[in-house]
Amino acid sequence: MRIKIAMIIILGSMVFSKDVFARDIQRDSTATEATQTPLKKGWFESIQLRGYAQLRYNRLFETNPELKCDQCDRSWGENGGFFFRRIRLVFYGQIHERVYFYIQPDLASGGNNFAQIRDAYFDLGLDTKQEFRLRIGQSKVPFGFENLQSSQNRIPLDRNDGLNSAVANERDIGVMFYYAPSVVRKRFSYLVSSGLKGSGDYGVFGLGLYNGQTANQADKNNSLHVVSRLTYPFELPSGQIFETSFQGYTGKFVINRNPLTNFDQTEFREYRYGPSFILYPQPFGIQAEFNWGRGPEYDPETNTVNDAPLEGGYVLASYFLKKGKDIFIPFTRYHYYKGGKKHELDATKYRVKELEIGVEWQPHKNFELVTMYTISDRTFENSLNPDNRQKGSLLRLQAQINF
Repeated sequence: MRIKIAMIIILGSMVFSKDVFARDIQRDSTATEATQTPLKKGWFESIQLRGYAQLRYNRLFETNPELKCDQCDRSWGENGGFFFRRIRLVFYGQIHERVYFYIQPDLASGGNNFAQIRDAYFDLGLDTKQEFRLRIGQSKVPFGFENLQSSQNRIPLDRNDGLNSAVANERDIGVMFYYAPSVVRKRFSYLVSSGLKGSGDYGVFGLGLYNGQTANQADKNNSLHVVSRLTYPFELPSGQIFETSFQGYTGKFVINRNPLTNFDQTEFREYRYGPSFILYPQPFGIQAEFNWGRGPEYDPETNTVNDAPLEGGYVLASYFLKKGKDIFIPFTRYHYYKGGKKHELDATKYRVKELEIGVEWQPHKNFELVTMYTISDRTFENSLNPDNRQKGSLLRLQAQINF
């Protein structure tokens, strides 16, 4: 009897062990299959976030509180104090193999600390390598190197008047076509990630249609602007990189007129064109850009706005110096502009001559401090202030956090 019971126990154990062993094999097989077949990544898993913030103070050693620059920094002059120039958040990601999106709000627009959309676009790849693509939405207008360069990367605190007066906030709503071979797209990316102050990837060739009234403004006529740009970053056998560009645009712009004036014309045809040259700081660098054209400009003698010629540009020299983990970039820039600023009241008349001398210090990638001394001679006249030339100098400071 005992023998029978023992045999039953042994046979049962063998059957149980066989079932367990079979299930283990099946589970291992299933796990291996799951490992070898990757799960498809959801679009929401591709979204990333980065950004930066800038705090400024411009009143040190100030010689003329009436010297102002509304387009570049509204905290210049009388009643200016500590000032958030930018607080930017960037949401971006490759949500499909041919679709890339980019949304950038600014939480300190206009110095009043209210939020405003700066960029909101998506890139549609027209081929598998995305060498050909369409950019649809609000984005930078491809006119000028410094206009395209992010404020996070630019060395001087503000863009030059000569080219930045073409497009306030550098952006507008429209459709842009960009082409660049893969090897050049990688080079554009390297020029930013390496700290060489690149402008980003706006193609070797760009062609676009946009409203023309500048960012976050409704269109005011039935005419679109047209812009085109050709650029190429050449790499020498020594590793030195220099970039040359030529760009131009044309369209009709509707100015903001003082209703108390007696002139009726508000729509003006405008155009601009010009070259760019950039020798990246390895360690010495130089940037030079200039543009010519025509556009609306206030005339204080007749109290009207006329079609007038314009011209302006800048030369910037810099030096990239690394000491241990610290990076120092001393620089100097001279810029000049003669023309109207179409986006200001009555297409304000400007005459600008300005010299800047400064240094950027980066103790690590998350913090930068810029000290810049500015010597300025600015004339800015419209119907509210038809006789206004201001000269002076000031020391400017900016702390920037990158994340």
